[in-house]
Amino acid sequence: MADQIWIGIILITALVLFVVDRWRYDFVAMGALFAAYIAGLVPRQEVFSGFGNAAVITVAAVLVISHALWRSGVVDSMASSVKKVGDRVWLQMIVLTGLTTFVSAFISNTGAMAIMIPVALHLSRNGAGHASLMLMPMAFGSLLGGTITMIGTPPNIIISDIRASHGAEPFGIFDFTPVGLSVAVAGLLLMWLTAHFLVPRSKSRDTSHSPYDVSAYLTELYLPEGASLVGDTLFEFESKIKENFAVIALKRGKQLITAPPRYQRLKAEDVLIVEADAETLQQILDITRFELNAEEKLDPRFLVSDEIKVIEGIVGHDSRLIGRSASDLRLRHRFGVNVLAVAREGQPLKPTLANVRFKPGDVLLLQGDAEVLNDVFNRFGCFPLAQRSMRLGSKRKLMLPLAIFAGAIALSAFNILSVPVAFTMAAGAMVLANVIPIRELYEHIEWPIIVLLAATLPLGDALERSGAADTLAHAALMVSEGAPDFVALSVLLVVTMLLSNVINNAAAAVLMAPIGISMAETLGTSMDPFLMAVAIGAALPFLTPIGHQSNILVMGPGGYRFADYWRLGLPLSVGMSVVAVTMISLTWPMYG
Repeated sequence: MADQIWIGIILITALVLFVVDRWRYDFVAMGALFAAYIAGLVPRQEVFSGFGNAAVITVAAVLVISHALWRSGVVDSMASSVKKVGDRVWLQMIVLTGLTTFVSAFISNTGAMAIMIPVALHLSRNGAGHASLMLMPMAFGSLLGGTITMIGTPPNIIISDIRASHGAEPFGIFDFTPVGLSVAVAGLLLMWLTAHFLVPRSKSRDTSHSPYDVSAYLTELYLPEGASLVGDTLFEFESKIKENFAVIALKRGKQLITAPPRYQRLKAEDVLIVEADAETLQQILDITRFELNAEEKLDPRFLVSDEIKVIEGIVGHDSRLIGRSASDLRLRHRFGVNVLAVAREGQPLKPTLANVRFKPGDVLLLQGDAEVLNDVFNRFGCFPLAQRSMRLGSKRKLMLPLAIFAGAIALSAFNILSVPVAFTMAAGAMVLANVIPIRELYEHIEWPIIVLLAATLPLGDALERSGAADTLAHAALMVSEGAPDFVALSVLLVVTMLLSNVINNAAAAVLMAPIGISMAETLGTSMDPFLMAVAIGAALPFLTPIGHQSNILVMGPGGYRFADYWRLGLPLSVGMSVVAVTMISLTWPMYG
């Protein structure tokens, strides 16, 4: 009983820290693992056993293959054809969500969204606006797509490995398809019918003609010597601009005047901190002689080409920028990149741009050499939004990664090779064929996810070994006592789904799978339907932006607030729970 109490305390503490999000989740998971070891819940020889687990290796290989497909232009070639669908917003949404769902069945959800977000914003500009109407359904579509195959999302890979560790064959790559495809199709149909009414739309996007209109930027504008505005009041300056914008503060030397009065006269070398969208910002620069305030001109050593660009990008969920400011990172000094503006939807930003600490979903406006900017985005875990040429490449370069990927799927589907071996070999083949340079082999593996998995797998074993999984399973079965068995299945799926909205979905799968297996043993049924319920529940966090990287990626460009997600996410969660439980019961019988 003492072991159950200790593992309960450790896991509850870890869950609280996951939700609070003060420390990164891989650090929290490792701390929980060490605490379990000190408490005697994890044997010495098993502390680091997770790093050699087949599920962890498979996830790493799938991430490498996803990046190789992304880099080769395979997905870009499909995305470019989407631009031919016309100007009808509902048709654009159907095509974009359908394509994103399909692609996410085979590559990383985040990789698919990184390609499709710029396409959606481009279509929004050329069509009737409403980027926000498309982006949230696309993010949810990427989650639905992940349920279709074993490699679509890490929870499926984990569940397959857990099944193998309990004396059965691991799930095959398409064993998830009957349930996952049914859920994906039903989810798409529900979104196509209801998104128009349930997805909040930002009015600023309805009328915008900006190529990539995002929420208002916090921007510093510098007034040079000789500018015509020198000596004018703020009221006279504001009267020249037709669109609405806000002057947040005025910097004059070392003095910072917040909310300056409209009769304040401007002086040479003043810096105004303004909040404006991309279109209004461009209008200010065109009409006045204000300049975007970079700390100083780019050093000539960074001018490796004549192609100096201004590019927008989203701060990813696992970005190295999170919690740090432009002044901390010294981006201009180290890389020759200027941070010109920061946009964050729904939250006021500090008036000093250099001291703004970045958060997931922030949209940055960066200036620098185009190639250097691409390197900075890759290094710091950001996703570019600026218009860029598609990486279409030659037909051979497109077909080669597809052939390698299809070979890995075929070898694993026909049980010629196990999934971990087939996909690790495919990742190696991508490198040998120069689809992905060897220097990038490890750069695009999400190491925090790998560490999280490796740390939580022994914790899942400890939960089962201590008897806590049995205790929780009995508690769940008491809720459904006297009801049909599918009610217990529903309880497990719903609890897993709720948990995955506040912690990483891979961790949710690891923690809930032992409870599902204990429920099956108590009822005397097969463990397969319960494992499938955990897999589906963990893969579909629709209620919050923090539930998955795809959700956080669209928050800034779509102009969503935290509370906007549940409006479409709640009916989608309820509907998918009903479909999933029905299909699991039909496909994976409780008995036999």
